[in-house]
Amino acid sequence: MLDYEKTITFDRFVRLLGYGLLIVAIFLLVNYLSSVLLPFAAGWLLAYLLFPTVKFVQYRLHVPGRVLSIIVTLVGFIAVVSLLLWLIIPPMIEQFGRLGQLATNYIQHAARIDSIPEAIRQWTETNRDGIMSFLHSSDFANGLKEALPNMFRMLGRTANIIMSIAGSFIALLYMFFILMDWEYLSKAWIKIFPKKSRPFWSELATDAERELSNYIRGQGMVAFIMGVLFCIGFTIIDFPMAIGLGILIGIMDLVPYLHTLALVPTVLLSLLKAADTGQNFWIVLASAVAVFIVVQVIIDMVVTPKVMGKAMGLNPAILLLSLSVWGALLGFIGLIIALPLTTLLIAYYQRYITRDTAVQEQTDLDGPAQ
Repeated sequence: MLDYEKTITFDRFVRLLGYGLLIVAIFLLVNYLSSVLLPFAAGWLLAYLLFPTVKFVQYRLHVPGRVLSIIVTLVGFIAVVSLLLWLIIPPMIEQFGRLGQLATNYIQHAARIDSIPEAIRQWTETNRDGIMSFLHSSDFANGLKEALPNMFRMLGRTANIIMSIAGSFIALLYMFFILMDWEYLSKAWIKIFPKKSRPFWSELATDAERELSNYIRGQGMVAFIMGVLFCIGFTIIDFPMAIGLGILIGIMDLVPYLHTLALVPTVLLSLLKAADTGQNFWIVLASAVAVFIVVQVIIDMVVTPKVMGKAMGLNPAILLLSLSVWGALLGFIGLIIALPLTTLLIAYYQRYITRDTAVQEQTDLDGPAQ
């Protein structure tokens, strides 16, 4: 029989209070330094994803030295990304250029205007007095006062974008140096904890790495299948840029549900097809949206439960429930972290609460964390 009653001495109370204050302090410190720690976390994640390829290049392709292996891996990665961008961006720019030309021709034909710049100049000369009167009015001054703060906020966002670009370069530097000593760092990090607690953190890290690996592999397969289904669907309805748009949606789905942003270029491409072929715009858009709905139903009801359930060892019902719960709690971020976090919590519960030996046996089969 277990003894659930433990005497809480003053020393024990002080230790628990100290642990609680330490956890709060660490949380506040991480939150304060989030802008600094984010590039490091991104660099570590990139290193984790690229290390198997770097290892393959160095030891299987016999490229001499870790530095040269990292460079070869990065060059190959950049080449693949460049090829995908070449399949997506130039056709999209061409299609949007055609859309702009069609819009210009429509305006000129509807308004009987030969030159839009010339029409703007003539309108300005005709309404010069009204324009000058408006510029000297109090309404314009008040509007300018309201617009200036928005302008400064826009400049602030531009500065944030520049800082994000700089942070990306810093993340790449982190990634490079982490890859240089990956084997040592992946083993030495445990030394930051006291010896008494090292087994717990080591086992927890092993579980986390296993679930992260399963999640990345499963989500990559789901994204690939989604991209293929969209390519097929858009080709069937003869949609503009069918292959490129399908590839773009597949890449975006590497982050779950991010592919819904592809509805924006889909609307513009529907407008282009309607203007180019004379078909009804709403019919063209409805057919494209129907492809979105059909593919999403197939992915959510068939592909995700089968692929992710098998990869992460979750029953499809538990998988769908976890997506619903974490999505309701944390919104879009919850959808992203739902599957790995749910699996990690289950593994923790089985290992430390129910003492399920199956988890330990699986860990022994998978081997220690890299």
